[in-house]
Amino acid sequence: MKKLSFLLIFLAALSLSCKSNQDTSAVKTFDVGAYKIHLLTDTTFAGSKDLLIGASDDMLKQYAPDGTYPMAASCFAVRIPAGKIILIDSGFGTNLLKNLAKVKIDPKQIDAVLITHMHYDHIGGLLKDGKVVFPNAEIYIAKLEHGYWTSEREKTRAGEGASDNFQLAAEVVEAYGAKVRLFDPNRLGRIQESLFEGISPIEAYGHTPGHTMFLIESNDQKLMVWGDLVHAMNIQMPHPEVAMTFDIDSKQAIATRKQVLEYISDNKISVAGMHVPAPGAGSITPSGNGYLFTPIK
Repeated sequence: MKKLSFLLIFLAALSLSCKSNQDTSAVKTFDVGAYKIHLLTDTTFAGSKDLLIGASDDMLKQYAPDGTYPMAASCFAVRIPAGKIILIDSGFGTNLLKNLAKVKIDPKQIDAVLITHMHYDHIGGLLKDGKVVFPNAEIYIAKLEHGYWTSEREKTRAGEGASDNFQLAAEVVEAYGAKVRLFDPNRLGRIQESLFEGISPIEAYGHTPGHTMFLIESNDQKLMVWGDLVHAMNIQMPHPEVAMTFDIDSKQAIATRKQVLEYISDNKISVAGMHVPAPGAGSITPSGNGYLFTPIK
């Protein structure tokens, strides 16, 4: 309950940042084989040290001397060779339609939206004034994630601090109705099923019960869109053992992060994340007891 209350505070602050007069949105386009990827950033902002669990004074002094670290709230549009356009998450939706217009994508052209998890900085852009934003899209959600956010029992256990998020999740599921598609993610390194050619869901549980990554593969190139595997890049890359107050299961989130970072590094897979400031993607290499992130150019 406490962690979800922190989540509410975090998202409220982020929402205020999105609604400020300063336009901090960003669009960045890059290729993964034959796939074209568009980073669509709602906003950038400074995360607070108060959101970190397990960050020592020495860590903060080195990586966040003013008590903050850079963050972003983003999603990704993917143009696949078959002509389909796939959206991975939808952010808050504050700058989503404007950013889609920048890359010449109409909401009606979106064929599917793949959801990493149902925190409302990831599903907020699916609705506008209670109506669907993507009328021709199917919405893909992991079964565990859908089950958690549509459970009255879990809503009661989470308490008032999370009620708005549960309400939004219910509204999204109801609004898209039969277009909601549930799936079971693959285990890391054991891909058995893809949602679309070259796009496979990978389980990364802990941040939320059904948190999911999406692996994009084309022409021997790979990109892992890791959702919220990492929030505070400055700190959690060199110290993956640092968690966030709004991880629903922080212990599992830490274990998952360490496992995924090791796998990605060993297999030389590029990465992209929703809270990674622009360009939002890059590569990781081992460094000390953690990792070094190098952004794409």
